[in-house]
Amino acid sequence: MTSAFDDQDHEQDHAQDPEQPVKHDPTHDDTQDLVVARPEGLYCAAGDFYIDPWRPVERAVITHAHSDHARFGHRHYLAARPGANVLLSRLPGITLQTLAYGERLAVGNTVVSLHPAGHVLGSAQVRIEHAGRVWVASGDYKLDPDPTCEAFEPVRCDTFITESTFGLPIYRWDPPQSVFDGIDSWWRRNAAEGRASVLFCYSFGKAQRVLASVDAGIGPIFCHGAVEPLNRAYREAGVPLPPVRLVSEIERKDKAMFRQALIVAPPSAQGSAWLKRFGDYSDAFASGWMRLRGARRRRGVDRGFVLSDHADWPSLQSAIQATQARRVIVTHGSVEPMVRWLREQGLEAGAFETQYGDDTDAADAADAAPGDATATAQDSDAASQVLVAKDHDGPPQALAAKDSDAARHAPAGQADEPVAQPAPRDDSLPGANPR
Repeated sequence: MTSAFDDQDHEQDHAQDPEQPVKHDPTHDDTQDLVVARPEGLYCAAGDFYIDPWRPVERAVITHAHSDHARFGHRHYLAARPGANVLLSRLPGITLQTLAYGERLAVGNTVVSLHPAGHVLGSAQVRIEHAGRVWVASGDYKLDPDPTCEAFEPVRCDTFITESTFGLPIYRWDPPQSVFDGIDSWWRRNAAEGRASVLFCYSFGKAQRVLASVDAGIGPIFCHGAVEPLNRAYREAGVPLPPVRLVSEIERKDKAMFRQALIVAPPSAQGSAWLKRFGDYSDAFASGWMRLRGARRRRGVDRGFVLSDHADWPSLQSAIQATQARRVIVTHGSVEPMVRWLREQGLEAGAFETQYGDDTDAADAADAAPGDATATAQDSDAASQVLVAKDHDGPPQALAAKDSDAARHAPAGQADEPVAQPAPRDDSLPGANPR
């Protein structure tokens, strides 16, 4: 596919805004850095392009289609081919060039390739090669299996730019199948009692992962109108999903249609008049923030399922180690504790100031308690008591908790004491891609 993405005949002002300081490792000379943080986003001067920029730019490499990473306003977009339908459904009319995973493209003086991130359909890590150096920007990622997208591929690099959404030791996920077994059991019990099962989860990524993983033989499946366009994009990309009907197809008087059904809906539907059509129902919420005990209580739902499309603490460690990077830069989430842990491991580590947030879990959870503007001091203190890191080969080490990171990086009103943690699991990765 040809595109103006790699056409270098243009002019653009890349002046740094002095009112927007960029955090970095003060001991590192960044004059030779392949990627730097600018007011527009993460910028690669050698290729003259940005990665997931938050201000309009000439060329944008997009890691995935969540709204904190993919925005309107750029002149040319480059993204992984498997996610093209989703990206175009969310940003219609953009000029988009796509690459297959692993396909190499010369952009300016760099060679760029995209590699699976395992986050959602079409999510990609951006590998940049220039003058013998390799940098990889992860975007958002997870290591857990997901039938709706390609698995995370570790790519060897000199510098790894990573997320840290759940970069605290309290975040350790159960095996995904056990979570889906729990959803099935909840749904099956409700169906036996003639009660609808309403599951709130983010419309893009998590909803499709749930649909592809539950036992569709338990009963009919319906979805909210906000979920169906994403289902359609997934099916068009070849992702198998079970038959799903729109709730709006059923007359309001026909509540009996929902008595054995699973209804998948976005968090924004919670508390709305839309729910009245189901009669008697049980509700649940699927989010990584359900690991915090107060989350389900503040949600006001019957059940909370701990399910995230982001890497947990052990997976972040495993992914970073698999890259064999000597330097790691953290972009968003629990930045300070992750940087501290990396430095304790002997790595050069720093952080970029970005405008990325958790467009899946945090956006979902923010709807849970709209009246809670900030986490309480008591919540922050409780969360701070569990900031304990553990080396893969060494004893637990205390992390400084002065930043109250669990409170600051959880959604408002959800920094709370942790629930019991799952049993340890094997988070090892196969050998990193030598590219």
